[in-house]
Amino acid sequence: MRPDPLTPHPERLSRRNPNYERIIAAHSAAITLGQAGYIDPVTGLFAITAETHMKRGTCCNRGCRHCPFVGAGAGEEV
Repeated sequence: MRPDPLTPHPERLSRRNPNYERIIAAHSAAITLGQAGYIDPVTGLFAITAETHMKRGTCCNRGCRHCPFVGAGAGEEV
């Protein structure tokens, strides 16, 4: 797991993305409200929060934007 699992891995969401701040704000709001995810402000798709992924404990290998296990050996348990 990365040092700050709430920050998306650059492979999944680059800070250069023009919608980065909007996406991070939606993610942070969902975590604050205790929600499992949020509606992506750009695509309208449901995105799972990093916190929900951490509760699951493993990577599902589906390329989730907020997966805290990226770069830590996908599929590893925490």
